[in-house]
Amino acid sequence: MADKDLSPAAGELPTPSSVADGAATLTLQYDNARTVLALCANDPGLLKVLEEKIGVKLTTRDGWIKLDGDAAKVEQARKIFAQLDLARQDGITIRKHEFMYALRSVSDPAAESVPDLKALSSIKVLTSARKMAVVAKTAGQLEYLKTIATHDVVFGIGPAGTGKTYLAMASALAALRKEEVARIILTRPAVEAGEALGFLPGDLQEKIFPYLRPLYDALHTLVETEELQKYMEKRMIEIAPLAYMRGRTLDHAFIVLDEAQNTTTEQMFMFLTRMGQGSKCVVTGDRTQIDLPANKRSGLVEASQALKNVPGIGFAYFEESDVVRHELVQAIIRAYRQHRYGEQLAPAPEERGRRKN
Repeated sequence: MADKDLSPAAGELPTPSSVADGAATLTLQYDNARTVLALCANDPGLLKVLEEKIGVKLTTRDGWIKLDGDAAKVEQARKIFAQLDLARQDGITIRKHEFMYALRSVSDPAAESVPDLKALSSIKVLTSARKMAVVAKTAGQLEYLKTIATHDVVFGIGPAGTGKTYLAMASALAALRKEEVARIILTRPAVEAGEALGFLPGDLQEKIFPYLRPLYDALHTLVETEELQKYMEKRMIEIAPLAYMRGRTLDHAFIVLDEAQNTTTEQMFMFLTRMGQGSKCVVTGDRTQIDLPANKRSGLVEASQALKNVPGIGFAYFEESDVVRHELVQAIIRAYRQHRYGEQLAPAPEERGRRKN
């Protein structure tokens, strides 16, 4: 039976053009071969991944993609390409992460209720006139951005690589651009991870800088160098160790506390009580990477317990599936959780819901 070429209409999905004994054939027609390559992140190897994951035969040439297989599986594949195309039309650059997200969102039954790629871009965080807007890459990140937008104090808790600090800093820069705040305060505790400060070379400033370097690096990806220099010179952006916050009142500021798992309970209380009028605060941390001495309790752990029912304070919990670094990072985190806590490890009760209050 001859195939029928169908171009995906905006907001619509083409239907299989031939169905016989449960088998179906569908041809998707696009503008040109470049569009097809854009949908697969310029990596034809990802199409092979889709074939194996969904169980369909895929053929592509010039500006079309032909799908053959079981009718239900062909429909799954067409939903994936429709999702990718709608996201592309909305200005999202399809990379490997976006392709795999669309694939999982359709093929994984556990991901049935997660937002599609286009929905992820419903919140665009503009940090600079010459930089692309920052958008969520996972469902957890989207909920995190929503929580930051609707709460004055937010705790972002979860594994490394989930974008907790990056999105907090992007939100801070967007608020500064819109003059919702007058300045940004970025801070971290200077806690040793296996090496004492006193044995490191250099003066105090040189010893502290490595702890703050990740914040500088993130800023450089979010703002043009000239713009960042202007902000720093006018002290509209301040980066300082947590110890420097004691005794201050921070009015009309967007404050980000990073690596909060390494604050003591006293430091966390001190920090949270620095907020002044018109201020907003985001606290990020990973409870599995605490570097405090064994006799010191993490301020992040205490705060997540003491403040969970306080109105106006929001909690966003990330999971391994929210990791947006190399795909092996997810596997590494999962393997360590299984090794340290056992195969039957269940999520903490508060982690089963992404937002509270």
